[in-house]
Amino acid sequence: MPKFRKKPVVVEAQQFWVNDADGWPIGVYKDSDSPTGYAIDTLEGWHEVTEGDWIITGVKGERYPCKPDIFGMTYDPA
Repeated sequence: MPKFRKKPVVVEAQQFWVNDADGWPIGVYKDSDSPTGYAIDTLEGWHEVTEGDWIITGVKGERYPCKPDIFGMTYDPA
């Protein structure tokens, strides 16, 4: 199978903490339908958000959650 390398793109990201004094990342909201109680709307529909998830703003302004371990393996500070 062919292999591809992800293009080096700088993204904005903020980690979600329920009691964050600076406020929640843009787009995160309380949702009684989510098992964790929090969600974000993405291009693919709503996704649950767990405390500690990173909320990434993509190259077209879309937002989506990313688990901390995956974020750490994929992104370095710019």
